[in-house]
Amino acid sequence: MSITKKINQFAKSLNDTGFGKNSSDNAVRLAKKNGQVNVKKMGIPFWKKISLYHSMIAMGKIKFIGCILLFFVLINLFFAEIYLLIGIEHLGGLQNVSPAKDFWEAFFFSAQTFTTVGYGRVYPVGFLTSAVSSLEALIGILSAALATGLLYGRFSKPEAYLRFSHHILVSPFDQMNALMFRLASYKNNHLTDVEVNIVVAMEIEENGKIVNRFFNLALELAKINSLAFSWTVVHPIDEKSPFKSLSYEDIKNANTEILIFVKAFDDQFSNIVMQRTSYTADEVVMGAKFKKMYGISANGKTTELWLDQINDFEGVELNKII
Repeated sequence: MSITKKINQFAKSLNDTGFGKNSSDNAVRLAKKNGQVNVKKMGIPFWKKISLYHSMIAMGKIKFIGCILLFFVLINLFFAEIYLLIGIEHLGGLQNVSPAKDFWEAFFFSAQTFTTVGYGRVYPVGFLTSAVSSLEALIGILSAALATGLLYGRFSKPEAYLRFSHHILVSPFDQMNALMFRLASYKNNHLTDVEVNIVVAMEIEENGKIVNRFFNLALELAKINSLAFSWTVVHPIDEKSPFKSLSYEDIKNANTEILIFVKAFDDQFSNIVMQRTSYTADEVVMGAKFKKMYGISANGKTTELWLDQINDFEGVELNKII
């Protein structure tokens, strides 16, 4: 029996997902593990499709610091070369000793001018050198303002700070089986009014053509008031589930991808935060359940949440559904 016929007739497909229906036009994975859409925009120049602000806000901490340091070094190398071209004699307080020493003196003079420190040991002599150093000081002030704005944007950016289990499990649940994954907040922020929406994408055959079909998965509990501990999100595989009659081989052959959308309210930011992730068929584990990941502390005064155990699960026997 084909996957198309096996998919539960009561599972209503969606048409407004934004990912398109033509399977041949999509990559193997619709969304990356970190939640970013797996789309590369083409057809326009690089400088038009890149938002420098969004890129600097979204990049990792080490990469961000590296970009700031690289810019600082390159801009000072550029101005150091200009000062050398004008002539080292136009930098007062220096003695022409060697090309290497002259270069480093010009570089550090540039750095002091760029940061507007201006120790005074080396100073510009003549109109041209003074004009260049004045321009560099202006660029330095503007660059410092931009860097400060980026730092503030990164620190003030609302984020959900959620950690998801590496796998999504098929586990026994209430006389049936269910699809389950686990999530938890790993920072010292507190999330309330947490909502989860799950959309599954499958490749099926329609009229002799392979197309994408999307289904919204009903959840045992789609919203909780507070995410104090971990939350195991459960989709019961019941009469309305598209997984009702599918085996693991069917799920894999359909290039199934399970898209997770989480929305919550952050008390500290007083703002709505969102996070996404996805699971492919290779990340589905049949016949398993999550292990407990929290307990009472040794002194009995608090509850401990063991975030390093969010991925821990053990094998179980699935319910036999007739």
